[in-house]
Amino acid sequence: MLANLTTPLLGVVGTAVIGRLGEAHLLGAVALSALVFDCIFWLFGFLRLSTVALTAQALGAGDAAEQRTVLARAFLIAGVIGLSLIALQVPLAALIYPAMGGSAAVTEAAQAYFFIRIWSAPFVLANYTILGWLIGLARAGTALGIQIAVNVLNMAITATLVLAYDWGVAGAAMGALIAESAGTALGLAVVALLSRGGRIERAAVLDRNKLVRLLAINRDIMIRTAALIAAFLFFTAQGARKGDTLLAANAVLHNFTLIGAFFLDGFATAAEQLCGHSLGARNRAAFARAVRLIVGWGFAFGVAATMAFFAFGGLLIDLMTASPEVREVARTFMGLAALAPVAGVLAFAFDGIYVGATWTRDMRNLMLLSLAAFLAAWWLLTPLGNAGLWLSLLVFFVARGALQGARYPALLRATFRT
Repeated sequence: MLANLTTPLLGVVGTAVIGRLGEAHLLGAVALSALVFDCIFWLFGFLRLSTVALTAQALGAGDAAEQRTVLARAFLIAGVIGLSLIALQVPLAALIYPAMGGSAAVTEAAQAYFFIRIWSAPFVLANYTILGWLIGLARAGTALGIQIAVNVLNMAITATLVLAYDWGVAGAAMGALIAESAGTALGLAVVALLSRGGRIERAAVLDRNKLVRLLAINRDIMIRTAALIAAFLFFTAQGARKGDTLLAANAVLHNFTLIGAFFLDGFATAAEQLCGHSLGARNRAAFARAVRLIVGWGFAFGVAATMAFFAFGGLLIDLMTASPEVREVARTFMGLAALAPVAGVLAFAFDGIYVGATWTRDMRNLMLLSLAAFLAAWWLLTPLGNAGLWLSLLVFFVARGALQGARYPALLRATFRT
């Protein structure tokens, strides 16, 4: 959970430091570009997920050579994607920033940030694979240590370059670049230490069947992630069409879903490791026990989070906005937003279970069905206005968990029969 929580901090640090300069267009530029990079890198989050699953499976099978080879294959793909993003930086910027609708001053500064930070892409994606590898080996504490080191270094360098040397947005971007590259160096040192000098065979890394399987897993997870992003973008767009006040209220309430998601995703990550490990060991009893624990603890947390939001949601709304109009509208729909954690328990739990077992084709297909259910619910509930929009989002969460839960018994039988 704590490692997940550090993920967006690079952008947050840059925004906070630039905010000290008191120039609105610079703050807007860094906030805009931080969002751009969050979306770009989230799309390639499959590198972490597939690495967790395949490493945990190799650990369960007792195959130390395959554990090292999984990381090498993931590095290969991360390098190709990262270098491709650098090569395509000019057309990417030309496509993204005009569509963001910022002023000329904001767009100019945002692009200055973009053209520096884009060089961190190979390091960011390499760090995803290292994080996934460490979690797959059940070394989440080590992964957290690396994440903390990256963020502390980022804060120090960014503050120095922006506040002491007056580098502006370039300093914020350079701070992120240096921190991510240092994180990769630290991660590689940890990998070398844990590998204990074990060799990585080139032929094993380039094994055609395993590369094809890895690419298929990554493709399925990427499609699933794109569908998830599409659902949240659609939700935001529909709120925006109903006016600035409602858009702001929904943005405030969306933080309820994000807070729940950060912590529920910790259970999903645990499921990836535990289920992957037990599958690699061909231990059906351990796999089933892991599923029961993840779902049980997930529901306990989901219910507690929902109750906390009902009890303290009004205070959270007041902390996040000073606008009386936004506060009033947010309170109107707070009850629906508070249900998000408990509605999403099975979705997060089974996402982790499916990733750990590498049932990614089914996860992809069921996510697409859930997206269709979300859009159908929105269409049917449109007469209810914003309440219908929130209800359709809850339908999306429930559909994801219910569909994966219904499919789970058949996949379990098929997996452990072979």
